[in-house]
Amino acid sequence: MNSGFPYQLLAAPLLSFLLAYLLISWLVKGNALRVLDFPNKRSLHSTPVPRTGGVGLALSILMVWLLFSVSLPPSLWAGFGLLAFISFVDDAMSLSVPVRLLVHIIVTMLFSVTLLLDAHHWGVVVGIGLAMVWMSNLYNFMDGSDGLAGGMALIGFGYYGMAALLAGNTEFAMINFCIMASAGAFLRFNFYPAQIFMGDVGAVPLGFLAAALGMLGWAKGLWSLWLPLLVFSPFIVDATVTLVKRLFQGEKIWQAHRKHYYQRIVQSGFGHRNTALLGYMLMLLAGGSAVWAGRHNFIVQGWLTGVWVCIYLIIMLAFDWYQRHYSTNKQNDCK
Repeated sequence: MNSGFPYQLLAAPLLSFLLAYLLISWLVKGNALRVLDFPNKRSLHSTPVPRTGGVGLALSILMVWLLFSVSLPPSLWAGFGLLAFISFVDDAMSLSVPVRLLVHIIVTMLFSVTLLLDAHHWGVVVGIGLAMVWMSNLYNFMDGSDGLAGGMALIGFGYYGMAALLAGNTEFAMINFCIMASAGAFLRFNFYPAQIFMGDVGAVPLGFLAAALGMLGWAKGLWSLWLPLLVFSPFIVDATVTLVKRLFQGEKIWQAHRKHYYQRIVQSGFGHRNTALLGYMLMLLAGGSAVWAGRHNFIVQGWLTGVWVCIYLIIMLAFDWYQRHYSTNKQNDCK
């Protein structure tokens, strides 16, 4: 991978984009793999839409990684492939929650153990494995509005690649830029109005990669552990806060719902397109500040983390207030 690597740094992402574009275009236009996403209690769409975009996304990434012989742990290769397979089966046949969760736990624990057990206490290894299970699932939970999850992949893995380049690891940068490029091709068909969804087959493996590559970059010494958390914080904060609120309200957290902040923003009249654009702006700011702070000391990084905690609190409180105010005025207008 050393000779001519600058060429490969450009060629690999370009090939990922082209392969993803061709595969997803075929899935949109053809009758192959006609797995449809029918509207349910969680949906923000009203007509059936194909949810096989993740097949093209995952295949393009895997094929280019194989072609360029990238160096990744076997547990990451196996985990990504297994999650893509079981998630596609779930898209097509609706597997039970315990079956899916068991596979997710096996995959993430295997990766965490093989990567970290030699250097860290087993409690840390288990905790990180469980956090990776949550990341895999929350990415899927956040895939409910046109262009949102694809945009998070484009921006998030793009920042991973940028941070790896700044740290001097061009191969790891290429690995992440391939995901970014495939996500860019997917967005061509998923931005509002979406022609295709990524489905679990795309969202769950992407969530796993966000966690696994974030941990791998940390283990390689390319960045601090907080960087992947901040880069993907728009999704992490929304999904985690929503889960906690539903737990306190005594709801069945495994049931479909439309209480994520991004879902409520869409329903408030902002729409899919504007919600995606607002999300992109937040993702760009969070990820950009994370990469910038990665070149500074822990004091700066700590201050930045505190600033983003305040930003998210203000955003959520402001929207909660707006929605209550909007609902009250709407009820008064109907009287």
